Amino acid sequence: MTVKTLLLGDQAEAPYHPLGAVRETLTALLGTDYQVEATEERARLAADRLTLSEYGLCISYTDSWKRVPHARETAGLIQYVAGGGGLLAIHNGISLQAAPELAQLIGGKFTGHPKYTGLEFRPTEAEHPASSGLKGFTMDEEPYRFELDPLAQIEVLLTYSHEGQDWPAAWARNYGLGRVVFLMPGHHLPSFQHEGYQPWIAQAARWAAGMK
Repeated sequence: MTVKTLLLGDQAEAPYHPLGAVRETLTALLGTDYQVEATEERARLAADRLTLSEYGLCISYTDSWKRVPHARETAGLIQYVAGGGGLLAIHNGISLQAAPELAQLIGGKFTGHPKYTGLEFRPTEAEHPASSGLKGFTMDEEPYRFELDPLAQIEVLLTYSHEGQDWPAAWARNYGLGRVVFLMPGHHLPSFQHEGYQPWIAQAARWAAGMK
């Protein structure tokens, strides 16, 4: 069974993370189990277009930090996930947080980051299908910081060490009948080409799509 997947990002108006720079590699990483449809059109999130009968997974790589999704788009994505759909937000894909309702859906809010640097990522002890059996890795990345939603009941799957502390780098949650995963790494193409990180993307996608 092929999972039709909506990949949402930005290109010309992306200030830091254009979708075109990573789209081909991300699509190849997912493999033939997914039929990926990439778009910059936010209106595709509306309830009459993002339907469970059409899409098994939505991936956010949006880079519009100040652009608040329209109410129809916000409601459409929430309805899709709550009804049984899957959402995978990668790195800047958390910029959907410009709509507070979507920040709550994802389970956390980006608050800023120190300079790009080498980071060590470690799996937590969580026994979750989105991370089961996966190993830690070291890579250069932007050390994103977050304010996690205390009501979201997220399960942190991966942390990274920086400035003497451990910080969340990936988490998963159930939302209604659906599933949400956030992965912090993904600043640019080398992030998606990293052999230690690729299995995390593949397994997160499978769980969010209900395949694992």
